[in-house]
Amino acid sequence: MLQATEESQAELLRRIATGDGGAFGEFYDQTARPLFSIAFRMLGSGSEAEEVIQDVFVQIWTNADKFDAAKGRAFHWALSLTRNRCIDRLRARQRRSRVMIDLPDEPMIEQVAEPAPAEVPLVENDIAVILAAVISLPKDQRQAIEMAFFNGLTHMEIADSLNEPLGTIKARIRRGMMKLREALQPCL
Repeated sequence: MLQATEESQAELLRRIATGDGGAFGEFYDQTARPLFSIAFRMLGSGSEAEEVIQDVFVQIWTNADKFDAAKGRAFHWALSLTRNRCIDRLRARQRRSRVMIDLPDEPMIEQVAEPAPAEVPLVENDIAVILAAVISLPKDQRQAIEMAFFNGLTHMEIADSLNEPLGTIKARIRRGMMKLREALQPCL
């Protein structure tokens, strides 16, 4: 069944590349909720996650022809677009924060975190499997991977934050990613 879904989504992207609005709607229906869940987790804001997902689907519409099924799954391609947009947002936040610190005479704007929705269901089995694999990692590896992939921090920023040598952080992430690859190999 998973193989059929992957092939179906790849076919939808091929049709989207030709301007097929119906295929776009189907792809949206299949992927929007899990992509929103990831964006929400990374950004901690429902409104920002919605904006990211809108940007991602505009990008999917305009760049569907760039998807190559030989290089990966359609859902994972959309997931990487989402992750990259979230990282861009997080970095923009950091830049704005630095500007606010550099301007002490200006009134500071207080950021208010939006309350989390009661529950955002994950409809893609892949996400549940990935999260279970991440949770099963040793704490130090999991922490470094989450900081890199969910918070968008660089290796150097993680090393500074954890007060660890850069090489240690890189090794933790590498070992963790290798364990994730092993754990997820049956799904690939």
